Amino acid sequence: MKLSILDRHLHISFTPWEKLCGMHRNFSIPLSHIKEVHHTFPKTSWRELRMPGCFVPWVIKAGSYYTPRGWEYWFVTRLKKFPLILELRDEKYKRLVLGFEGQNEIPNIDLQ
Repeated sequence: MKLSILDRHLHISFTPWEKLCGMHRNFSIPLSHIKEVHHTFPKTSWRELRMPGCFVPWVIKAGSYYTPRGWEYWFVTRLKKFPLILELRDEKYKRLVLGFEGQNEIPNIDLQ
């Protein structure tokens, strides 16, 4: 997964394997639609509905999930366990939860 900012949009590019597991193509999100960026995993519950994606406990959680908070997109693996959480507005997904292998890999997203 690669993140870049171009023309006031955050571009999230997935590898072919990540696209297959997460059942989603790349994202392009206007920076004005990002409400908040943080690094604390959200609480999960049994009331999440995966549609589509893949989940293997303690190995991978990838794809679209409908939760009590609304639609969320997750791509976190056992190796990519350092989170970057993007809270969104005016988008289909209310939250993107992305995992990185190390804290030094997590990009700094300046919303200014």
